[in-house]
Amino acid sequence: MSAASIAELAFDLSAGHTTQHRLGLKFGDCLIELRSNSAELVERLGAYFSDFTAAPDKPDLMVTALEGPDWQPDLRLTQKEPDPGKHKIKEEYADLPGGRLVRKRLTGMVFLMGAGLNLAYGPCLANDNQVVNFINSRHIQWLLERGWLLCHASGVSKDGHGLALAGVSGAGKSTLALHLMGRDLNFVSNDRLLIHRGSNGLAMSGVAKLPRINPGTALNNPALQSVMPSQEAEEFAKLPKEELWSLEHKYDVFIDDCFGQRRFQLASGMEGLVVLSWSLNGGRPLLRQVDPAERPDLLAAFMKSPGLFYLPADQAALPGPSDYIAALAGTPMYEIAGGVDFQQAAEDCRRIMSSWAEV
Repeated sequence: MSAASIAELAFDLSAGHTTQHRLGLKFGDCLIELRSNSAELVERLGAYFSDFTAAPDKPDLMVTALEGPDWQPDLRLTQKEPDPGKHKIKEEYADLPGGRLVRKRLTGMVFLMGAGLNLAYGPCLANDNQVVNFINSRHIQWLLERGWLLCHASGVSKDGHGLALAGVSGAGKSTLALHLMGRDLNFVSNDRLLIHRGSNGLAMSGVAKLPRINPGTALNNPALQSVMPSQEAEEFAKLPKEELWSLEHKYDVFIDDCFGQRRFQLASGMEGLVVLSWSLNGGRPLLRQVDPAERPDLLAAFMKSPGLFYLPADQAALPGPSDYIAALAGTPMYEIAGGVDFQQAAEDCRRIMSSWAEV
């Protein structure tokens, strides 16, 4: 199958499929309607996004997810180079008139985007996590088009006052956020955060992605131990700390099940930023306030490129360090260096937030 445009390709893929199954989602101010030919997929996604379901009335975005066979497009695809620190090529893509096609090499899932078109096609039921990520990428695109900046960060909040938590991959952003939830805070975002400075100050918007944690995180937080089967917990508990830290085994954390209802709040003001630069054997943790303009290394850990699922893909138009510095103007930024200590870091973060009068 070949096509001259993204719209024609989507038309060909959709032929013979009826999308009578619907799901409405509300992410902050963005209303999304999902349509699918699979009732089971819609049911699963409704459970995953249970905190964000809404009546699909006058949506800002339409997303279609079609269950179908693994499909190889008759197109010349460009391989996407792995992100820094990664080695496996997972995605390939083609830019066509009107949009972009992205194919996941390991699963055969295909995603089409452009000019109001948002289509996921392939073995969706076997890869519903990729459909989740695609829906979230459409929300991110919607915010980026409205001047928001994408950040590599988690976020927590209390009564509309938020703290962003940044760091390189594996630094423990999500783990620290979950420790802070045990200190009466709400969850805003897991690994992607968007910020925007408006007339009311700096705001942050989360992405509706459940945190994924490794066994060490579950073992060291009583609120999270239910996410891991008891037999696996016993086995992982025997491993040394260094091995637990590096494990790739992950568990989804359903916020409501572990912490109670309505604790996943996507929207908040942002009054501070903490960047984790610590290391496993770095000694005593050290908290200090820093100037983002003087610490490009920490700012780089906070910045995030939108990647393949953002259109237009004009790299020259992407925001740079000066845009993030301008957005953070007047917002205190802190570094936690030294050794990894989540209990101490959570106390430090809560103390920072306690200095805000209303929190």
